Amino acid sequence: MADYTDILGQENIIRYMKEAAKTGKLSHAYLLAGPDKSGKMMLANAFAKALQCREGDGVPCDHCRSCLQADNHTHPDIIYVTHEKSSGIRVDDIRKQVISKAPETPYAGPYKIFIIDEAEKMNDNAQNALLKTMEEPPSFVVILLLAENEESLLLTIRSRVMTLRLQPVSFSQIRDFLVKKNGVSEETAALAAVFSDGAVGQALSLAKSEDFQDLRETALRLVEEIRDWDTNDIIKAVKGFVDYKPVISEYFDLLTVWYRDVLMYKALQDPDRLIFRDKALRIVQQAKESSYHGIQVILKEIETTKRRIKANVNFELAMETLLMTIKEN
Repeated sequence: MADYTDILGQENIIRYMKEAAKTGKLSHAYLLAGPDKSGKMMLANAFAKALQCREGDGVPCDHCRSCLQADNHTHPDIIYVTHEKSSGIRVDDIRKQVISKAPETPYAGPYKIFIIDEAEKMNDNAQNALLKTMEEPPSFVVILLLAENEESLLLTIRSRVMTLRLQPVSFSQIRDFLVKKNGVSEETAALAAVFSDGAVGQALSLAKSEDFQDLRETALRLVEEIRDWDTNDIIKAVKGFVDYKPVISEYFDLLTVWYRDVLMYKALQDPDRLIFRDKALRIVQQAKESSYHGIQVILKEIETTKRRIKANVNFELAMETLLMTIKEN
């Protein structure tokens, strides 16, 4: 069910949408800009539903025929533009799904609303075709463009829309949402919140991902055991890391969070500030065993290794250097 109450954060955008739906003072086109899984489609769905609702006062009533159709994606005047994933959004997609339908009077609601997800995938011809409708739209047409990278849209498109930029949701809001609303453990919720960059959907996806949990356990085994490794253990581990190349950036981020936890505890002696709270005893022990300088050397080497791998330096050599640095410090 599309509703503003399901959306975490984005208070300014929600406030604007409620007022616009209540007063009818609308732009003919909007750009919802934000990272993947940040809530763009949820906002678009709730806004479209509120605009079509005849009984709500700026918000959907959730029980009228229009609201029920919106929730089921069967409302005849809320149109989702589709496209083949491999080819992006082509001019024919825009002509058939937007331009040809825009002049038609709404069937049931006061507006004809077009929702174009992944709008940055429109090629230039598609954008130019859409531009003609945006320049002289029928009074009842509202176009909602959803995009991760607004800069990929033509300037002529961006100049004719009202841009609503989604803001990152705070760490504590996401963590609490995952724990209280989704039954996620505090430790997993905290880690997912850190990695989400403020995108709630991304945090939820990470928290539920078995692959992410496996990667977490792999990283934890390394930081807990590497002090006892010999050279052969390190060489064996390096060869095993070849399988993790597609997600090595996330692996480095996990290591960074761990050693920042160690540094944080060493400085503040406060376990409540840790991300890896379930490993607090091990972090306390590492904080005692490591110097400030040693931890900072490790953190610097993680960042250096990231850059080396991006620059196509020999993967195994870069990883061996990193593991030796971690062991020595």
